[in-house]
Amino acid sequence: MASLRTSLLSKGIAACSSQQLLQLERQVSLLRISTAHIAASKAAGSQVLAQKRHRTSIHREGPPETEKIPGLGSDWEMDMLLDRMTSDGIPKPLPQNDASSLEGLGGFENKTDEVPQLGGYVRALPVSRSYFSRQASFNDNYVHIQQLFRKHGTLPAVPANQVKRVSWRTLRDYKEGAREDVRAAEYKKCLAMAKRLYLIHPKLKPAGLMDSLGPFIRSIQEAETVVKTKELDKFGRAIGVGRRKTSTARAWVVEGTGEMIVNGKSLTGAFSRIHDRESATWALKATDRTDKYNVWALVEGGGTTGQAEALTLAVARALLTHEPALKTSLRKAGCIQRDPRMVERKKHGRVKARKRPAWVKR
Repeated sequence: MASLRTSLLSKGIAACSSQQLLQLERQVSLLRISTAHIAASKAAGSQVLAQKRHRTSIHREGPPETEKIPGLGSDWEMDMLLDRMTSDGIPKPLPQNDASSLEGLGGFENKTDEVPQLGGYVRALPVSRSYFSRQASFNDNYVHIQQLFRKHGTLPAVPANQVKRVSWRTLRDYKEGAREDVRAAEYKKCLAMAKRLYLIHPKLKPAGLMDSLGPFIRSIQEAETVVKTKELDKFGRAIGVGRRKTSTARAWVVEGTGEMIVNGKSLTGAFSRIHDRESATWALKATDRTDKYNVWALVEGGGTTGQAEALTLAVARALLTHEPALKTSLRKAGCIQRDPRMVERKKHGRVKARKRPAWVKR
């Protein structure tokens, strides 16, 4: 305080009270701290810039220039204080942001909160650590599910029959969506942890858990799909369509005495072979409904065997509209599943699809 009073007298300022001298001493300390902080920030920025220039091998003439910061001598400090003195000899209080108050001083062009601009080339770093792996998105999902399982895997679970049914994505579906070659064993482990997390009690389930399980849940849920039920028309008829090979059959089934008309002909006139006639009426015979329904059908394409087997599927589907409870019996009899087998095409150089021409020695 004595040195400060002597400096004031040498500058031609009247004597100040002890309280004013304490305030001046406090401001001098704040100026020293702020200036030292700015000097350290600029030195660090210059060091980072020098390292970056060295790594990228940028040719520059001479070493990087750094701005010089004046030292904190007593004369410099007193000049700063004299500029802030009022006519009464009372110093003005410094603003709250001490560093911003030094913005207009010489040698302080950058603010303390600015990041030093680095020259040269900057390498872009990927956001995910799995960027360079073979399956980046799956690895991120797997790690996230594993972290959730380690944190919440011990929470009480609800029985599976008391939770809303959810359809999980198969491995093939996930591969097509993510376009990544995911291994079956890894996907199986990840899906097992996801299913365990889904069974957590709703009151204890952490927030955002369903969003984390979203990549493994199918977009279309089988439990929520509404099956469209067929109804009888105004005449009490039910229509069914069946196909086999290249043949197509449409059958209208109505309650009656067991008559069957195919393309305007009787069953015997439409199918001369006994096996074809048995195939056409197999759905009614398997359910003991031969004398209860009448059938009027139109068949086209293919041969008699294909038309008879297509008529079997058409009659079975129309019969389910009348009595849905017969689905189990018809499924066991093999009447409601479409036969996907088709005739294999002929290949060039062969007699048929597989048959080779007879081998002749000479």
